[in-house]
Amino acid sequence: MIPTCFHTLYRCFCIPVFVLLLIVSTCVFSSEAETLREEFDTLLIRNLSGQELDSDEFVALRDFYNERNYQPVWVRSGQPAPQFSTALAFIATAEDHGLERKDYALDQLIQLFSDYTPEKIYALELQTTRSLLRFMRDLYRGRYTAIETDPDWHIPQPDFDAVKFLLKALDSSNLQQSLDSLVTTNPNYQLLKSALFKFRDLVARQVTWIQLPNLPLLKPGDVHPMMPHIRERIAQAYETHGLPEYNLISGSDNTRHARYDNALVSAVRAFQRQHGLNADGIIGPNTVEAMNRTPAEKLQQLRINLERLRWLPRDLGERYLLVNIAGFQLTAIENGQYIFDMRIIVGREYRSTPSFHSRITHMILNPYWNIPASIARKDLLPKQQRDPAYFTAQNIRVYEDYTYRSTPIDPETVNWNAIKSGFPYALRQEPGKQNALGAIKFMLPNSYSIYLHDTPSKSLFNKDIRTFSSGCIRLEAPLLLADFALYGRISPEALKQQIDSGITKQINLSEPLPVYIVYLTTWIDSGQNIHYSRDIYGRDERALNLARQ
Repeated sequence: MIPTCFHTLYRCFCIPVFVLLLIVSTCVFSSEAETLREEFDTLLIRNLSGQELDSDEFVALRDFYNERNYQPVWVRSGQPAPQFSTALAFIATAEDHGLERKDYALDQLIQLFSDYTPEKIYALELQTTRSLLRFMRDLYRGRYTAIETDPDWHIPQPDFDAVKFLLKALDSSNLQQSLDSLVTTNPNYQLLKSALFKFRDLVARQVTWIQLPNLPLLKPGDVHPMMPHIRERIAQAYETHGLPEYNLISGSDNTRHARYDNALVSAVRAFQRQHGLNADGIIGPNTVEAMNRTPAEKLQQLRINLERLRWLPRDLGERYLLVNIAGFQLTAIENGQYIFDMRIIVGREYRSTPSFHSRITHMILNPYWNIPASIARKDLLPKQQRDPAYFTAQNIRVYEDYTYRSTPIDPETVNWNAIKSGFPYALRQEPGKQNALGAIKFMLPNSYSIYLHDTPSKSLFNKDIRTFSSGCIRLEAPLLLADFALYGRISPEALKQQIDSGITKQINLSEPLPVYIVYLTTWIDSGQNIHYSRDIYGRDERALNLARQ
């Protein structure tokens, strides 16, 4: 039992002391806020001197502290607050995403924290906010402006208000959870991020791979003195990726002999598949070039492709198509699961396919090909000039204009050799086996006159570098895509019957199907295997050059 006199002492002494401590603490906190309010511009210049602070960042910092009545976040009563550790640890993950720590002054922050003194209170406070706002923005929508980095990228970057997000996150019960939600859930992103970790380690340990010289075409069964080196390169690929096909038997004569045997052929085919090449087992210049890419080059490749994935909208839809130009691959995705993928053919380098987003609204069975004037002039006219029967043989009709309402003109009545500039006619190819669009085309509104379509030239899908079109996307398995787009409305058998009828028919989709045409030189297939491809349009190189500036 506590005597009454102690209760009296408690009331007379302890409670006033508690109130006094509260007042002192509040005064210290308010004093810090008042200093921030009165000397904000001076403090920014003094504590962030020597760093690039653009006008947008200045406005963002002012808006952030104004909303908080200039109350500090990361320091309290002259000491780093618990939330500072959360912010610092989050910023320290920048390199895990292929971003650079120097862009977020991470080393300066660590140094400020390690050598912390009360005099550095505002330096730590302002630098933490500035670094965190920048990293949040870059993680959510990309470090660079997409259209400046890649002028052929026409998919709008996500909108993101870093100040609004951080204010809301600080008001939440879990700052860490809020910050973690900034990372995209795109399955491509998560798996590329895992690969990035491996290659960062390889580069940090200065691991090198076998470099092969120029070689003649090597076919299964051939004998060549470089075979042991090729086996060693495959062994290095096994150490990196762990694919069972790369696991050649070691410690035996097989690793040293010069014959291109079946085990090595299987391993080379797996390597070709992983690097976007035709898996024919023939070691040619494209295979050698892929084997000679260094860990540092692949690290850079992963970094720029993670950046491109950050440029994509966060909500791609429940069902959509990801068309990878650089990987010559189309993937159908539903509820986050990869349903199927197929090979594609894309535009030639001088008619490169751009990156853009649209939706397939309808498909046309047994389509006509309304031939663009540029193709008619540059590609088809020279063929007709060399062979006067070419248009007739290819079932191409000649019209006065693009209304196609006039009676077709007999090609034999035109002096094609007299056309020196421009093209005064309109060409249209009739439906049929020779039609360049094949049996079906998929229409998606866009300003580039690009669509997806079948093709009669199936052999081209066996080429390593499939840049043969005039910009449109040719499909390896158009009926598979039609079944996915129609969502079971028409059976594959019924669709095939309609195609076999030869009648041109338009089928509207009950729900348009989103399509994202992108340029990824590293990507994940439906089996969650990572792939690499060549920078066919030089867009990786252009982006990396900008990043180095």
